[in-house]
Amino acid sequence: MWRLREGTHPVLTDEGGAILSEQTGRWAYLTPTASAAVMLLLASTSKKEAIGQYAARYGIDAVQAATDVRTVAEALAAQGLALGGQAPARTRRRRWKGWRS
Repeated sequence: MWRLREGTHPVLTDEGGAILSEQTGRWAYLTPTASAAVMLLLASTSKKEAIGQYAARYGIDAVQAATDVRTVAEALAAQGLALGGQAPARTRRRRWKGWRS
């Protein structure tokens, strides 16, 4: 199951989108087709299902749809914004030590 990493905040529409990373404070901007691929990946139970829906949506063959969806998923994973089906990374929580005088 594909999902975004904890601490990311997507803003996805049919006209494009962006994903904010709390870790870096930067936005990753998405084209309309990349935004659609992310929406389908998040809504689907498998990459295969997302690829089928993407192919049907854009009227393209399954090979091209698989290439497009895989490219988006890999690009977001390379930027540290997505988990490609692996368990979420354990995050270290910083403890508040209060004010020192």
